[in-house]
Amino acid sequence: MSAKALGQYELWFVAGSQEMYGEEVLAAVAADAGEIAAALDAAAALPVRVVLREVATTPEAIRRLCLEANAADACAGLILWMHTFSPAQMWIAGLSILDKPLLHLHTQFNRALPWAQIDMNYMNTHQSAHGDREFAFLETRMRLARKTVVGHWSDEATLARIGHWSRAACGWREAAGLTVARLGDNMRDVAVTEGDKVEAHLRLGITVSGFGVGDLVEVMDAVGEDERQRLVAEYEDQYDLVPELRSGGDRRDSLVVAARIEAGLREFLTAGGFGAFTDTFQDLHGLRQLPGIAVQRLMADGFGFGGEGDWKTAALVRIVKLMATGLQGGTSFMEDYTYDLAGEVPLVLGSHMLEVCPSIAAARPSCEIHPLSIGAREDPVRLVFDAAPGPAFMFSMLDMGDRFRLLANEVDVIAPPQELPKLPVARAVWKPKPDFATAAEAWLVAGGPHHSVFSAALDTEVLADFAAIAGLELLLIDEHTTSRDFANEVRWNQVYYRLAAGL
Repeated sequence: MSAKALGQYELWFVAGSQEMYGEEVLAAVAADAGEIAAALDAAAALPVRVVLREVATTPEAIRRLCLEANAADACAGLILWMHTFSPAQMWIAGLSILDKPLLHLHTQFNRALPWAQIDMNYMNTHQSAHGDREFAFLETRMRLARKTVVGHWSDEATLARIGHWSRAACGWREAAGLTVARLGDNMRDVAVTEGDKVEAHLRLGITVSGFGVGDLVEVMDAVGEDERQRLVAEYEDQYDLVPELRSGGDRRDSLVVAARIEAGLREFLTAGGFGAFTDTFQDLHGLRQLPGIAVQRLMADGFGFGGEGDWKTAALVRIVKLMATGLQGGTSFMEDYTYDLAGEVPLVLGSHMLEVCPSIAAARPSCEIHPLSIGAREDPVRLVFDAAPGPAFMFSMLDMGDRFRLLANEVDVIAPPQELPKLPVARAVWKPKPDFATAAEAWLVAGGPHHSVFSAALDTEVLADFAAIAGLELLLIDEHTTSRDFANEVRWNQVYYRLAAGL
């Protein structure tokens, strides 16, 4: 079996039953559960390991199982299936204390019924059809957040949905231990990039730690010549350097400075255990350049980033990159920058000053140096490229005061319809779904920020699963969205979350 992309995590597979059926039936339940767990563990659609646990038959065993799951760092969640009828009150004590994500798999062991051989022994053993209904009632009565997947355990569609949820569960596990290094503060007077850091810690587990840029500069100044030159050699090997940055070029020193910034940032983040970071062009004390290629390469290696102190987007970039581990397509910090409204189909040109991740590039990036009119520093080195065409989505997290809202828009990325010879930054061009006007109106009605996470690796079911696990509001703009229905959803959600907060 090939290595799992997220093999550091595991899901526990538990079949429910009860002792009254006797040893023979319980042995059959255990054997069937073992075969299903092994199939899930071997399935390419699941990026995590699946571990079989004992058949749950008593309240005390279930309680101990849930306590053990809570304490197991590797356990990202539980998959529960009622093979027979398992009286749901047995599960109350355990589920009341469970703090790991839960997936309820409604399946049965046999795909086809052996019509001519069915007897009451078969019926007593294979009772998922109503055993899972008993269990689902309790889940609903307890108001448990969970994912429900219906289908035969060997079906590709069933495996795909479990796989999506497993990525979301791993994202939740990542959030619980994620610390964002905020180098400098928020861009002055900007509202949407701020938020309640204490609430983010309470609800998501994300910690935001602030540092003066001088702390980073101290680490950068200690970077040795060998490390700087090693990085410069990597740049030469991986990117197309413009002549002025090549050996002997008149801006070669700027490339060395950029390498020192990258080495210092990487050391600072790694030593501090930070999975994401922010900076701001208004606080560059001791930096000769605003970090460009350094941020891009760190994102490509899995770090989250948000510009202008945007810690919420930085955290989300990291979480999405973790959830997308092993998948084709990249994830990046992004911003809606400007529009082309002249054609029959309006387009969005997305970019940022410098910091777009090369994981979304369509071709080998160009390493360039250009002036930057903000920050009052030397010209920064950056990677320039076009994003690869294909389906993707943009999403952001905003602080609504009483809750965090996730807002997402599915898009189709296209190649730029014309060359962009004078645009010195990486960029993506996309057509929003369902159309430009509806998507933009919905985004604005929802209060959507200008910074986003761009992902061509995941689909929005993973995002929906993550929102459900985290208890976050999710508003999705897709091909089915209409302005009227979306505005109504925003209004209804406002009422729901206000009422829910008071219960």
